Amino acid sequence: MNYRPLTPLLCALLVSCATTERSGFITASSQPANVGDAGIAARHYHDSGAYDRDLRVVAGQAESWIKARAASAHQPALVLDIDETALSNWEIIRRDDFGRPIAGPADLASAGPWGWAEWDQLGRDPAIEPTLEVFRAARRANVAVFFITGRPESQRMATERNLRAVGLGDYAKLFMVPNGAHFTSAVDFKTPVRLEIERLGYTIIANMGDQPSDLLGGHAEKKFLLPDPFYRVP
Repeated sequence: MNYRPLTPLLCALLVSCATTERSGFITASSQPANVGDAGIAARHYHDSGAYDRDLRVVAGQAESWIKARAASAHQPALVLDIDETALSNWEIIRRDDFGRPIAGPADLASAGPWGWAEWDQLGRDPAIEPTLEVFRAARRANVAVFFITGRPESQRMATERNLRAVGLGDYAKLFMVPNGAHFTSAVDFKTPVRLEIERLGYTIIANMGDQPSDLLGGHAEKKFLLPDPFYRVP
């Protein structure tokens, strides 16, 4: 028997009625949100246009700030994350049903799941358009752009090829995690890199990412968090 997925509205109704007598059942109100319901809501958020709208809201604020600040800053710089900030992995996110298996093949002819490591090596991610607009505005204002990503060095060639292909190739430097290195949090890797950029004489006027861990740790005048309900990187 085939079952149609619950709509986000019905999911919300079930959650809101979970502890009332009208629902016809008794359950614990302290349980976290249902993972399946969250996946339905995340797909709806992406496909409805709300995700693109929210991306543009945050990116537009970043662009406005960069244009206003660039001329007065000494060697102004913009720091960008890559995944779900500059490049979209929606194809594999959807295919893997919001899982993030690192190992395994990324065979486009296969029904999945795909491995993220091999996926990144394909270098086929499209640009996130609002971020691309921020990037272009920054370069027009002579702001240097630095990428800091949690991707390992083994993916450098594919990542650089991907960035060039979508119009993000005019950057100052791409910082990647050394092969074999492990960090408890992305903060532990990205914060020292921003400090290194400052020691080179740059003023980081904006730092933009999709995870709080992209932005925590300081060393940026303003921080811009793009929406990403699809996964969490500590």
